[in-house]
Amino acid sequence: MLRRLLLPLACTAALTLAAMLLPVAGHARSADEWTGEAAARFWTPERMADSMPASGRVPNPPARARAGALGAMPTDSAAAHFGGIPTVGMLFSVDGDMTAHFCSASVVDSPGRDLILTAAHCELGTDIGFVPGYRSGAARQPYGIWAVSQVFTDPRWTPDDDSASDYDFAFARVRPRSDGRRIEDVTGANRLARTPGYQNRVTVIGYPHTADNPADEAVTCTTTTARLVGTRQLQMVCEGFYTGTSGSPWLIDYNAGTRSGSVIGIIGGLDGGGPDDRISYSPFFDDAVLALYQAAVRARPASRHR
Repeated sequence: MLRRLLLPLACTAALTLAAMLLPVAGHARSADEWTGEAAARFWTPERMADSMPASGRVPNPPARARAGALGAMPTDSAAAHFGGIPTVGMLFSVDGDMTAHFCSASVVDSPGRDLILTAAHCELGTDIGFVPGYRSGAARQPYGIWAVSQVFTDPRWTPDDDSASDYDFAFARVRPRSDGRRIEDVTGANRLARTPGYQNRVTVIGYPHTADNPADEAVTCTTTTARLVGTRQLQMVCEGFYTGTSGSPWLIDYNAGTRSGSVIGIIGGLDGGGPDDRISYSPFFDDAVLALYQAAVRARPASRHR
């Protein structure tokens, strides 16, 4: 099941922020005018709420995690609602039609303190806003809205190609705020790490679309991974990771105090991350993901016309 869903909703205002995509060499893309300030002006809390579907399939709601209990959660068979963490958030998009809340992403530690990680099948453009620690209905998002300026995918990644699903990961650079602060200075970050093996105890955090998540909250599950038979990918079993959770980080060594850990996978890979909301897949993080990370680190940040 593809965990990314684009729901076109007519909105005249969206035309004022048509996709500003400038192709460049290789698999990196950049834009000059899409800034965090522009994203914040466009994505008001009211517009975010209006962009969500008013109806849809409503599942049995996941159990709610106790406040502050994330660090000690037992293995669950169903994801739990909770208030979210600063290093994980939602991705929103503006194009000819309004598109919102379509994938999840997380902040990863980098020298430039400005990188996020998601799934390549989310097909990020540079008209994207990242909202870490998203909370529905808040007067303002607690850690702001950050504009994507560059996107990096492995050259072997190809949509709808099972043989390329091992490369279903992407990094994106987000622009600094107007005061010069970088996203990692505001939210902290998870450490990027190699996948140590097929069996790992992970905490997975993401944002299902409201069609399957009427509470419009983050969900989390702590469980054990296994090998997806016949592939070099991981799988986990936990209900509640519906459309919208593509790109959700798989964290080991999660620290409840810093609300961060080491990311060794994401929801992605074969079948866009799994066949249904109960079974999720992840690419195996090896030299390929580390090489792409280094390419993103070395890439010159996109300039902006002033």
